[in-house]
Amino acid sequence: MKTNIVLQTVFFSVLVTLITLGGGAYLAKDYIRNFLNEESPMQTSGGTPPQILTEGIVPIADVVAEVNDAVVSIVVTKDVPTYERYYEQFDPFGPWGGFAVPRVRENGTQEQEIGGGSGFIVSPEGMIVTNRHVVDDPNARYSILLNDGTSYEVEVLARDMQLDIAIVQIVDELPAALSFVEFGDSKALRLGEPVIAIGNALAEFRNSVSVGVVSGLSRSIVARDGMGQSEQLDQVIQTDAAINPGNSGGPLLNTKGEVIGVNVATSRGADNIGFALPAHIVRGVVESVQKYGEIVRPFLGVRYTMVTEALVTRNQLPVDYGALVIRGASPEDLAVMPGSPADRAGITETTIILAINGQELRTIDLATVLRDATVGETITLELLQNGERKTIELTLEKAL
Repeated sequence: MKTNIVLQTVFFSVLVTLITLGGGAYLAKDYIRNFLNEESPMQTSGGTPPQILTEGIVPIADVVAEVNDAVVSIVVTKDVPTYERYYEQFDPFGPWGGFAVPRVRENGTQEQEIGGGSGFIVSPEGMIVTNRHVVDDPNARYSILLNDGTSYEVEVLARDMQLDIAIVQIVDELPAALSFVEFGDSKALRLGEPVIAIGNALAEFRNSVSVGVVSGLSRSIVARDGMGQSEQLDQVIQTDAAINPGNSGGPLLNTKGEVIGVNVATSRGADNIGFALPAHIVRGVVESVQKYGEIVRPFLGVRYTMVTEALVTRNQLPVDYGALVIRGASPEDLAVMPGSPADRAGITETTIILAINGQELRTIDLATVLRDATVGETITLELLQNGERKTIELTLEKAL
């Protein structure tokens, strides 16, 4: 009897619960219907995936397709000696016998590929930008391979002794105007901005593409080549886009297909750290060669050293930044060149140049600032001279 009462109680409890849930669901049916029909935040109308899921994939492929024909592989060839092996008879015992000694001697020369790099075309007539160290041998011959395998002979128009940049020109007759690239605004680059590197990786894999981001700006590095030579490069762009041997001289592009840098160096002992010379500096070199047939830079006419903490302490300087005008180690190395724009403007030894056109020389070198200027440009200099601050103007001239 008690068992029946318990079962009846459970039955009625379950029945009441089901009725309550059913009634609640009926009352909330409109809300549930709207919730189920509402678009998911990971969908757009028509079921098209959001742009964030595909952004960067197709545009990068489009950029590569657009500029690939303007990226070239540079081939370096040279006449190198050939050797042959022969045997020289050696008879120390006269008629009682001897033996043959193996020797090696030079037997003429043959043309041989000895290196390579990358470059990119900047004019329809075939002017090409590359690194100086790619074409630094005056006794070598240079040619380029286009993306379709067509080969052309080139000559070196100019080698930049301040930057690792060279300008070469196709000398063979062209059947038609070539594809070329445009320079972008490297001064507007931001950290994290996507970039694309294209080049002749390992001097073997033409037009290899790698993708990364801008991982550093305005870096100063000391670049060394395989011969032990080194040079200081300022204001370079750091990127994690893979830059391999052979990529030197190739373009670093933004997602518009514009050149914002020239690949120049990698960091040994680290992964995905490469460097590129900024486009706004390289553009000036190209324009100079196009206008003058050579690299022409503005001339100020001073010898200087940048002010450092050690220099301030040793010489009790009143400021901790700027370019101190100072003579060199020998008597001939004057601080100010006679007749130069600096001399005519009254700059003397021990003058400290604090700023040019309002840009203070704190974290940037004087020569780097002058690279952005042009011959004939009038600039404003803020000086500390004889204990007084003063502002002067002078017109830059062509460097001798």
